Amino acid sequence: MSGTQQHAHDDDHDEAHTGPIKTPKQLMWAVGLSFVVPVIVIIMLASSVTSEIKPSAGSDEALAAKAVAARIKPVGMAEVKDMNDAASMATGEKVFQAQCSACHATGLLDAPKFGDAAAWGPRIKEGLDTLVHSAIHGKGKMTPQGGGDFSDFEVARAVVYMANKGGAKFDEPVFKPAAAASAAN
Repeated sequence: MSGTQQHAHDDDHDEAHTGPIKTPKQLMWAVGLSFVVPVIVIIMLASSVTSEIKPSAGSDEALAAKAVAARIKPVGMAEVKDMNDAASMATGEKVFQAQCSACHATGLLDAPKFGDAAAWGPRIKEGLDTLVHSAIHGKGKMTPQGGGDFSDFEVARAVVYMANKGGAKFDEPVFKPAAAASAAN
């Protein structure tokens, strides 16, 4: 090979190994854009996903009674029970359905099934006070029910309801108003 041919061959060889970035200025632009472009794309995607049509402040739509009510609605609700009125308290059936049926309707955790006289028989023989104490404070695998969504009186009503469906003949518990109960102690 002659010298010119060798020189031309070296130029072709060098061009094959060079990239599109030839100057330091081009390198700085490429590095800068490699950070900026993905950030812009992420911001655009996030804003398109979270955007919804919102009325502008002061518009008739934003000041509509329904829109105002939605913005100022309470976060939670409180229910106040009259602890001096047996009629306002939950019935034994309601407490059973709300709290006791999860285990006693299916026999979960060895709970005596609702209406099963054979399972309830030995428990009924222990007496109503023992059953109510076990329900309120817990026994074995059963967790305490006292201090929950229902008062001790309401839990006692549920115990009577379940035991009577299992063969007992317990009377409905006698209601003691909260003020009288605390004065007696």
